[in-house]
Amino acid sequence: MVFQTIEFDPMCDKENPQKISFEDVSAAAFRIQSGIVKTPCVKSHMSSTFGMEVYLKNDFLQHTGSFKERGARNALLLLSKEVKERGVISASLGNHSQAISYHANLLNIPATVVMPNVAPIMKIQKCQSYGANVIIQGHDMKEAKHHAMTLAKQQDLTYINGYDHPHIMAGQGTMGLEIVEQVPDVDAVLVPVGGGGLLAGVATAIKHLKPHVLIYGVETEKCPSMQFAIKSNEPTCVEIRSTLADGLAVPTVGYNAYRTVKNLIDHMITVNEDWIARAILRLAEQEKYVVEGGGAVGVAAIMAGLVPELVGKKVVCILSGGNIDTTILGRCLERGLAAEQRLVKFKVTVSDRPGGIAELCKLIASIGVSIKDIMQERAWVYGDIFSVRVKVVCETRGPEHLAELRETIANSYREYYFSSEVDYQTRRTSLASLDDVSH
Repeated sequence: MVFQTIEFDPMCDKENPQKISFEDVSAAAFRIQSGIVKTPCVKSHMSSTFGMEVYLKNDFLQHTGSFKERGARNALLLLSKEVKERGVISASLGNHSQAISYHANLLNIPATVVMPNVAPIMKIQKCQSYGANVIIQGHDMKEAKHHAMTLAKQQDLTYINGYDHPHIMAGQGTMGLEIVEQVPDVDAVLVPVGGGGLLAGVATAIKHLKPHVLIYGVETEKCPSMQFAIKSNEPTCVEIRSTLADGLAVPTVGYNAYRTVKNLIDHMITVNEDWIARAILRLAEQEKYVVEGGGAVGVAAIMAGLVPELVGKKVVCILSGGNIDTTILGRCLERGLAAEQRLVKFKVTVSDRPGGIAELCKLIASIGVSIKDIMQERAWVYGDIFSVRVKVVCETRGPEHLAELRETIANSYREYYFSSEVDYQTRRTSLASLDDVSH
């Protein structure tokens, strides 16, 4: 009972969910305009590839690197003078915490943010640099939120939910107004979905002005909380699994957000991790944008062929955030290259006599494949004592080039094995038996 009392947020009451209106969004746009970047919405280089006019709404260009600033500033400006003097508190893995910290600092409002111990160090340091009191507490967002709400009650601070607070949702919806202004004849908008606040705000704004525009929500398949909510006809808790789109990993969508979007959304889409990685890679290579996993899901849906009905139409993808850790970015790019068969790993057994490995390298180079890494195994080779197993990681131009490499190796060596995600998922073969695969 005590736990439930602490967890109760009057602005996010599941027994009395609040639905935001177009008037809320338009008022928010006027209110926050002096402190928010009106981000560009530009035509993508990918348009010709996918047969549709793709426009990218670059909200990762906000000062703190995400759309969260819109809602944060709106919510802070609507606080009473007394509340502003006492201060605010929130819980977030990163983007909402940074937005609250930054705008509270600009508005001279004391701010405390609670972040779980899995939060990236870079985001923790950013919040501190904006002058916020940063508390690291809990192993996940659920524990961090409970601690934040406990402190709010103890210290008489106002808790601001990062995705379900009505003023937050109204602020996020200002992006929808900008999209309609920047691409007046837009046919569809793909919106990243975590807690549902951005989807609620954007859908409210666009459907009021242009009811025919399709609104698609896009989630990672590792946390399809909005899809579950729609199927269950109410927000339902789903299991969170590790995902490249960590900013979308919200186990239960907001009650206010769900109430707002359930009659406005046209379609919900889930995308898998490989396509998210490929989208991050494509945006970096072709658009020169560094976007986090949660911001890239709309592009991932197009690349994966999940929206064939939009071919020939004008489609806006919201790139909602760019706060990706450098180490995670490196892994995403490599995973994207592997998914596109441009980064390949294979094992081959060659002669251990002098020049055996040199001949392999020469053969690979002869077809224009670049070797990135090479490793030898002698002790674990069964059978011929005069052989060595070589593991090679190399870079190709894509599937056709990989096929050429595979054919070249098959024509020159008896024992070889090309590994891939598909092989791993279907075979579930042990590492030991992989070493014994021969073709």
